[in-house]
Amino acid sequence: MRKGFDGLCGLVLAGMRRKIITGDIFVFINRPATHIKLLQWEGDGFALYYKRLERGSFERPVGTYDSATMTISAEQLSLILQGISLQHVKKRKRYQQAA
Repeated sequence: MRKGFDGLCGLVLAGMRRKIITGDIFVFINRPATHIKLLQWEGDGFALYYKRLERGSFERPVGTYDSATMTISAEQLSLILQGISLQHVKKRKRYQQAA
């Protein structure tokens, strides 16, 4: 968790092979899951959000990892940051317009 803007951008570009200026939020969690960093391009510069927990840990989402990356929804990210377990959340049915 020592990396700043440039180091995290390097991880996204070289390690994940993703474009950094898409507006996506890139999430980095340390091994004990007590620190989290969010990196986002906001059109005119980078924003970095950093949170360290005094007690407890962040939950890592369960899923398939595609070449060192995983896609989660904004709702899932919000739940992770609030400390709500994704395993015990039940999402109720909602209408979705066909694409």
